[in-house]
Amino acid sequence: MAEYRYTFPSHPATNPKAIVSGDGKKGSFRFSVLTDRLLRYEWSEDGAFEDRVSTFALFRWFDTPHYRAVETKESLEIITEYFHLTYDKKEFSAEGLSVQVGQDVWKYDGKSYGDLGGTARTLDGAWGRVDLDPGILSRKAYAVLDDSKSMLFDEDGWIATRHPGRIDGYVFAYNGDHKAAIRDFYRISGHQPVLPRWTLGNWWSRYHEYTASEYLELMDHFKREGIPLNVGVVDMDWHKVNIPPKYGSGWTGYSWNRDLFPDPEGFLKELHKRSLKVALNDHPADGIRAYEDLYQAVAKALHHDTSREDPIPFDCTDRKFMDAYFDVLKLALEKQGVDFWWIDWQQGTQSKIPGVDPLWVLNHYHYLTSQRNLKVLQRPITFSRYAGVGSHRYPIGFSGDTQITWAGLEFQPEFTATASNIGYGWWSHDIGGHFAGIRSNELTVRWVQLGCFSPILRLHSTKSLWNSKEPWNFEKGPHKIIREFMILRHRLIPFLYTMNIRASYEDEPLIQPMYWNHKDDQAYTVPTQYYFGPDLIVTPITSPNNSTTLMGGVRAWLPRGRFVDLFYPHLVYDGDRYIHLHRDLTQIPVLAKEGTIVPLDSTPKLANGSPRPTEITILLVVGKDAQFELVEEPEKGDQGDDDGSARPALSSYTRTPITWSQQEGILVIGPEWNGTGKWRQWNVKLVGHTSSDVQAQVPGFRVTQEDGCTTIALGNVHRWNPEGFEIALGSDLQLDVVDINTRVFDVLHRAEMSYDSKDPVWDAVARSTDAVQTRVERLQNLNVDAALKNAVMEIWAADGRSPGSAKGHEIWANTKGASAEGLNEVLKDYVIV
Repeated sequence: MAEYRYTFPSHPATNPKAIVSGDGKKGSFRFSVLTDRLLRYEWSEDGAFEDRVSTFALFRWFDTPHYRAVETKESLEIITEYFHLTYDKKEFSAEGLSVQVGQDVWKYDGKSYGDLGGTARTLDGAWGRVDLDPGILSRKAYAVLDDSKSMLFDEDGWIATRHPGRIDGYVFAYNGDHKAAIRDFYRISGHQPVLPRWTLGNWWSRYHEYTASEYLELMDHFKREGIPLNVGVVDMDWHKVNIPPKYGSGWTGYSWNRDLFPDPEGFLKELHKRSLKVALNDHPADGIRAYEDLYQAVAKALHHDTSREDPIPFDCTDRKFMDAYFDVLKLALEKQGVDFWWIDWQQGTQSKIPGVDPLWVLNHYHYLTSQRNLKVLQRPITFSRYAGVGSHRYPIGFSGDTQITWAGLEFQPEFTATASNIGYGWWSHDIGGHFAGIRSNELTVRWVQLGCFSPILRLHSTKSLWNSKEPWNFEKGPHKIIREFMILRHRLIPFLYTMNIRASYEDEPLIQPMYWNHKDDQAYTVPTQYYFGPDLIVTPITSPNNSTTLMGGVRAWLPRGRFVDLFYPHLVYDGDRYIHLHRDLTQIPVLAKEGTIVPLDSTPKLANGSPRPTEITILLVVGKDAQFELVEEPEKGDQGDDDGSARPALSSYTRTPITWSQQEGILVIGPEWNGTGKWRQWNVKLVGHTSSDVQAQVPGFRVTQEDGCTTIALGNVHRWNPEGFEIALGSDLQLDVVDINTRVFDVLHRAEMSYDSKDPVWDAVARSTDAVQTRVERLQNLNVDAALKNAVMEIWAADGRSPGSAKGHEIWANTKGASAEGLNEVLKDYVIV
């Protein structure tokens, strides 16, 4: 028996010192004060309670917090510093069970509640927005997670069901401390696993009847384009689909289509030679039919009668079937070279046993079974849809078949960010959309830009003569942009892998809504804007370019501080306000605050598989002290001495601290810990700083200045210098002051509008000697496109240090068709109630 499939860490029992229980009318109650802000509530008709692992709760043993219980014959109160429970000792009801948290009171209603949203099982068919299941974060002082109907696991690791008549739920009493709530969520449900490095690069996927030679040529075409790939996904046409009608549909299949893939082992071997991991699509619902190559082998394992060619039905509730499914059927294909599986379950939540969701069973056991392939995978992994709370333990998520629409693109950053509200940090979307909708170079480019700053970048499309996402299938300009962003994705992997470690060990998902890090009300009004790591704010362009400015626009809110755009470092923004951002098709706004460090793989020629970089460029945003610890897999073999578990010892990783001292102007790289001490080439790029002569005290260093940045090539640096490698760049360096006239001229010069209409705009900004407020009002009263007014105002008001800056006087034109008005007047259109 494959023990690894039924073994996973858990400690589901509760510390008895944290329990308050007793008998009420018509049943029994139990409250577990897990922390002074996290309460479990239970009601039972039969007097017994559930201490087994649920799909949500793996760990319920916490240190006992300080609390006070006040009990009479008729009532019970439980009081901590953060909540006050009142209970009438009867069956739970809105009248009898309530919890006060801050100024808010939750009254029991049997439902989960978290009004900031969580995520959804799938985006299948979505045109735009879909309903979200609740997360455990809320604008109220509390959130509630009802766990009464979740699937369980017995002590032997097999699935189990709940006893009827029992209520089981959790109150999160965190009153806006969102990160504390998420940390305790992970404490009880398990942390996010560490992903293998290769998952963070580009994936290729398409629903198409590829031949082996066609697929290999496609991979080689990407190489000729200089676009690295890490994963090749082969959709369902890898197997036989045109089967005799007596066997049913060809949707499920496990036998190679030899007309397309005459030598499966050879095909998979060639993909591996190209340093690609390979996933095959699996729609398991129809089981194993008599035409399958492995029908007899599976039947033998299950003692199934094959004399009448009866199908072997898919049954996730039958342990023997699941063992045969993995250890006979899938193992044979994995021995041929299949690395992992894309589980494409679309048949709902029902099985033979009420309460057992087939998707849960598939995700849980595929993930655990993948441990047998650790020599190839490095870490356990599966690729499947979200099954519910607790699914974060089984990355990577497949979000489903979206329609190719601007509305779908606009919803996707919000959908990705709110998933973190239920701990789900690793969505993989169909970048570019899956089907229907429209062909649009612009929409595809904007989607790939979002994909670059998403958890996973996987291009995908449906079976169509017209719909495929090869970059070279688009016009020359968009082709170039898509290529550049796919290359950038691989250059970001040193940063992304470090964020991967941070997500698992520090409970900080890669993508976070703005309100995770800021208590300002405004942080709740920008759902498509998010943090990408601790210091980068991404505000994707999710609407078509304006016909006058030739730029896409997005409304953003910046917290306090000063920020520079990594893609347009000529623009520096003062924060603590709303602002409208405008970018042409080559750029996506990615704003870095002062004191940001981002390491990039600057190896001249990137390779498939994302090998350890031989050259790293540090993006440094000056203005504040900065720290970053680059984390990499150990260089001893693939993964060092750990066993490939989901969370190996943190000490097993290679770590390189990078520190910038703002006042002293000193950058220190290293020393590297737990590495081999090899030489590595380093560069430093000061983003948005060109205004002083950098004096890097390094023999043979080279300094270049271009496109709003200063780059210092340091050459090879020995990574075992016990003091680290230290360079002096100049004390108290600051971001460049925005040159208003130069940047406004660029916008006006490119704008497609009458020449005569440009002059009044230019005069208002650059030529008039009137007061700034007067000139701003003059601009807003001009009869020109509202988007142009906002694009000019963005530059004019960006940097309060600029001579003649309009910061504090800005007026944003309403681009939705109404008359121009101050932004604060239209806030009500955005505020989440």
